[in-house]
Parts: sequence; structure tokens; C-alpha cells
Amino acid sequence: MGRTKTRVYLNREQAVEMGLTPNNCNYYWVTPDEKETIETHKALKDECEKVGIPSDSVNHYWHKGKNFSIHVKNQKDVLDVKRQIIQEMQDYSPEYPVIKYESINEGHLLVIDPADIHIGKLCDSFETGEDYDSQIAVQRVLDGVRGIISKAQGFPIDEILFVAGNDVLHIDTPKRTTTSGTPQDTSEMWYTNFIMGRKLYTDIIEMLIQVAPVRVVFNPSNHDFMSGFQLLDAVQCWFHNCEMVDFDADMRHRKYYRYYSNLIGTTHGDGAKTSDLPLLMAQETPLDWSKTKHRYIYTHHVHHKTSKDLVGVTVESMRSPSGTDGWHHRNGYQHAPKAVEGFIHHKFHGQIARLTHIF
Repeated sequence: MGRTKTRVYLNREQAVEMGLTPNNCNYYWVTPDEKETIETHKALKDECEKVGIPSDSVNHYWHKGKNFSIHVKNQKDVLDVKRQIIQEMQDYSPEYPVIKYESINEGHLLVIDPADIHIGKLCDSFETGEDYDSQIAVQRVLDGVRGIISKAQGFPIDEILFVAGNDVLHIDTPKRTTTSGTPQDTSEMWYTNFIMGRKLYTDIIEMLIQVAPVRVVFNPSNHDFMSGFQLLDAVQCWFHNCEMVDFDADMRHRKYYRYYSNLIGTTHGDGAKTSDLPLLMAQETPLDWSKTKHRYIYTHHVHHKTSKDLVGVTVESMRSPSGTDGWHHRNGYQHAPKAVEGFIHHKFHGQIARLTHIF
């Protein structure tokens, strides 16, 4: 393929002047050296120095010469832009003082899993018998997490697994649809929901790190496949300088976490069949499988409780705190308890308690 080239915009005469073969387009692919010749044009540098603008920050410029008027445009790779934004966010992320936790001999893992929050969903009591909007969603989850923390006080907690994603946002497009294009009833604009979701997760993690170190795992989901990932990426950057929390926030649909003899998997639940999940766990994390005795997979998506012991693995779905919208009411998918759920895992005895905060 030769050397990497970059696209610049020139007219026919400008191309001839640079020794390029004229074509029918107004852009040409040039080598980095040729691009540098254009971008470091003396007139540009002189003008930038005169007005105090860094020449490397100029996206495009015109050079008015004796014979030609030349327009040059820099092209940036989208990944470069992403990396720049992430770096800027990390540079400005807040500093969290390191918390020294008390030494615990007989510790436990606290799993907190506020599933299917659907920030932005609109439920009207006139149609469905109950109200639900973004404000109610955020308040319920905050109350639910506080309730789980309170109920867990009887157990010495040395680690927390916080499960994020799983339709945290109700829509994924400005047209108020899910990722696949299904229209939804919504209460706020998409950007308002995003900001509320970011603040909610930030508040929750700040609460949890007061108890124990936190591991955040993210499950991609069908309502917000794109915006859900962006939300977790923003939250991860926010906590870049916090030593008490780490993230597993890539786009893998199944995540695994080992706590001593416990192997815990999480997935949204709209993909692989329930009966296939144990073998997928064994195949995708064989080393952790071999070192554990108690294995669990927590799923979401269905908004109600199911639990089944399969060979070597217990698969359990989470309740949701979200209300019933028009579609669910019309089809009779309602009246399951609305709740935020949590679990206590003993190092060597597996799941020993379920904690439920019902609304």
C-alpha cells in the first residue's frame, strides 16, 4: 500500500504547481511530507504567530498567492478525535482522596444490580394506572441502592460489584426510538436523559466507595446499545483518578467476575438462550470456571423474576424499578413487583442472601 497518505483540497492549477496529476475531483491524496509542506506554509505560520493562534490547530486555510488562491484542509481520523476528547475528560476528572478501608477477615461481596431503569420512559396513570418519568426513575434507583446498602449492614463487605447498563436509557436516537428503531413514549429529550443517567451513576458510585472498593461491569442492551456505552464511557472517565473503583465497560455482551470461589456472570438477556449460558461461561472464562464452585449468571431484559438451577450454574433474572408504559399495559406485561435487587456472596459458600428494595 505504500506510505500513509492524507487528503487535501486543491484545484487543477494548484495540483500542477505541486507536481500532482490533475483529476476530476477537488481533492488529492498526498504523502505526510507533502502535507507538511502545505500545512507549514510560511504565510500560515506568520499569520498564526501574528494573531497568537497555534498553527497546528488550524483545520483549513486559504493562501492567496500571486498566481493561485490555494485552499488546504486538514483531515483528522475519528479515533484521533475520540482519543483527544477522552484525554481532555481524564485531565479534568476530579481527584478522590484514597479511602483506607477497615481490615475484614470474613468478607463478603455485595452485588447491586439496578436493572432496566429506562430513564426517559413515559408512563401515564390515565392509561396504565401509574406514572413514571426520568425524575421518578432516578429517585427510585437512588432509594433502592440506599435500601440495599442499609439491608447489607449485617454483613462485613470487602468488595462491591455494581452492574450497569441493561437499558439504563430508554431510547437511542433523537427520533425517540430504540437502537433498532422501535418508537417509544418518552418524558424528556435524549440529552436530558443522558445527563441524568451520568449524574445518577456518579452519585451511586460515590455512595458505594464509602463502603468498599467497587467493580463496575457494563452490559450492552437493546434499548440503548450506542448511548448506553457512551454513558458508561463518560462515567469511567469521570472516575479516572479514583483508586477505589475500576471498570469493565467494553462492548462484550457477557461479563464475568470472580470473587474467591464465586464466578458471577452478567448479561442483558436479549441474546444467548438461557440454556446456553452455562456452557458459554465455561468456554469464555475457563480458568475462572476451574477455580470456582459457586457460579451465577444475572440476566435482565424481562423485568420480572426468574431463577433456575442449571448444570453447575444458577441463572437468575432481575426485577426492574421502571413503570408500565402503554405497550406493556396493552399486552398485559405488568403487575410484577418493581424493585432494585442485590445479593450477598460469601467467599466460600456462594450466594447466601438476597436483598430486595420493593417500590
